Amino acid sequence: MALYITSECINCAACEPECPNNAIYEGGAEWHWNDGTDLETVEWEDGSTISADEPQTPVDEEFYYIVPGKCTECIGFHEEPQCAAVCPVDCCLPDPDYEETEEELLAKKEWLHL
Repeated sequence: MALYITSECINCAACEPECPNNAIYEGGAEWHWNDGTDLETVEWEDGSTISADEPQTPVDEEFYYIVPGKCTECIGFHEEPQCAAVCPVDCCLPDPDYEETEEELLAKKEWLHL
């Protein structure tokens, strides 16, 4: 499952540079699918596509946040999620809204990093 950052976040930014998928952003910051990835386009389930450099709406306005579609729990990169490992207040937690198997997370990693 993807991780998320709780409202206990102190906005220290320790997690952001640790993410191998560039899935962590400062509160209020727009994000892009191609930030730190090899994506050029993103295809949705309905068959529509968008450019991977198209700005996306921030997930959170106040605290650092993790984009679930880019989070692989560091599978294929590290033994454990690096955001959780460096967080001084333990606010990087598994997101029950985005449960994925290890195989699905590895496939997402391959998709992000062609």
